[in-house]
Amino acid sequence: MNQRSFVKRHRFNFFSMATVVILLLQSLFAMSQNDDNINSRDILYLTSGGKLLPLQAIMDIRHYTINLEVDLVKQSISGSTEVSINFSKKTDTILLDLIHLYAVTKVKVNNKVVPYYQHDDKIFITSPTGFEIGNQKIWIEYNGIPPVAIRPPWDGGFTWKKDSSRNDWVSINIQGEGGKMYFPCKDHPSDEPNEGVDLNITIPSSLVVAGPGLLMGVTTKKNKSTYHWKTNYTISNYCILFNIGKYKVYKDEFTTILGTKVPIEYYVLEVDTSHAKKVIETKKRDTRILEKYFGEYPWAKEKIGIAEVPNSGMEHQTMITFDNKFSYKTINGQDYSANLFHEYAHEWWANKVTNKDWGHMWIQEGIATYAEALAMYELGGEAAYNEIIAGHRRVRNKKPVVPGDVATEEEVYSGGDIYGKGSFFMHTLRFVIGDDIFFPTLKKLSTDPQTTYDNFVTTMDVEKLFSTASGKNLKPFFDFYLRTTDILDITIKEIGYQKFQIKVNNSFMTLPFEVTANGQTTRMNISNEAIIINSALPPQVDAKGYYLKKVTIL
Repeated sequence: MNQRSFVKRHRFNFFSMATVVILLLQSLFAMSQNDDNINSRDILYLTSGGKLLPLQAIMDIRHYTINLEVDLVKQSISGSTEVSINFSKKTDTILLDLIHLYAVTKVKVNNKVVPYYQHDDKIFITSPTGFEIGNQKIWIEYNGIPPVAIRPPWDGGFTWKKDSSRNDWVSINIQGEGGKMYFPCKDHPSDEPNEGVDLNITIPSSLVVAGPGLLMGVTTKKNKSTYHWKTNYTISNYCILFNIGKYKVYKDEFTTILGTKVPIEYYVLEVDTSHAKKVIETKKRDTRILEKYFGEYPWAKEKIGIAEVPNSGMEHQTMITFDNKFSYKTINGQDYSANLFHEYAHEWWANKVTNKDWGHMWIQEGIATYAEALAMYELGGEAAYNEIIAGHRRVRNKKPVVPGDVATEEEVYSGGDIYGKGSFFMHTLRFVIGDDIFFPTLKKLSTDPQTTYDNFVTTMDVEKLFSTASGKNLKPFFDFYLRTTDILDITIKEIGYQKFQIKVNNSFMTLPFEVTANGQTTRMNISNEAIIINSALPPQVDAKGYYLKKVTIL
């Protein structure tokens, strides 16, 4: 268990004196080993999302402009962020999120200096006359030392490294804690900047900045270079970030399923350029698989981007990250990287189809994990698909996949099954409604304007889409698998000579099952009423394992 998770999940428990002493000694030892991480330990409690505060509920984020200089010697940042916001109501206070490790030095609203104060990782901007309905542009000047990532990308912050040639190498990961880790923002998944983001990042001119969207230009002055990255698409605030390294950019082009030519750009360390061609070719192959099931690459007007980083990869929009181990698994003679594929699947499931609240995080993590199973099918056939699904069947079931409609990132990721059970749920749903309905509906979810880009989704939205397509009320099915930790309880009881009763004791709706008896397998529907099977031996129910279940033979 990592330090951040331990503190956050057990800080209210009572420990034995011995445990307290051990933890205290470990903490003191860690502090003596690395004083630079004091600011990181100071934000272990941070998470993203949760209940939307009234002051932020009236805000619609339109655009961020982030102008920062990165001091690699001091490991600090300084500069400003302008936030364009539409307000639905007049307010006397503007509330933005920014962790307390940064000092705000000036705030302007519509170019006018205004009063403000910082408290509890928030900036409160006030006006005695109030801020009017409509657009307001808030400019905030600030500086400070970013928190160092303890276990990136899961416990986020900045990672300051050197590559094997001793060049500076910086990565940022902020999914768990949110954009407030380095820029003022509205830190909630339900609001993305509809008009995109401009990033202007200044670094030593010997290095390169990899960022989201399109590189608009690089200006160099006095051994410093400013990289201007711009995206016009909506983007989650945890994807608004950049990476720095001694990068060489390898470029190629991909023609999408709809005939759009999209540039491919791989920001790879100069010391690792020998791997570039293989990564790009793998990326092309993976794109074809993902487009087959989920539609055209979502960011065709910008790029397919990859940046090499010193930690496990992340789904950063149009510039997903990939670690530098370059290890592959061979599937039917083809090289495959689970890390590279999973994060790339998130370009559809997270970045394009976005959950409205962390409580519905299974939509992006579960379906991106299920996408891996589809990749196995494409590369290795049914056997490879079944093998990975068998792994997803091994769930912990400690708490529901959907804990509620409002949750923090920590509540959803800690001890949950949003990956494996989310994927296995899709596998079960496929069996319940059949391939002819399942796959077209899944593609509709990832391509329909009502469920993509500016429009966010919940579990109820997904359920309604599949219910409508199948002509079945699937709400009980979604609720059972995603909102509880229950599994199907099935009994097979001998009630006479070569006669058996099959009953689903906790039936919630009529479901199809494969029943094997007398050497034949038949698909039949079972509701809350028991069915009778004539068989020389006890029949098998769901032998291939489409459901999470317990079977008892009486």
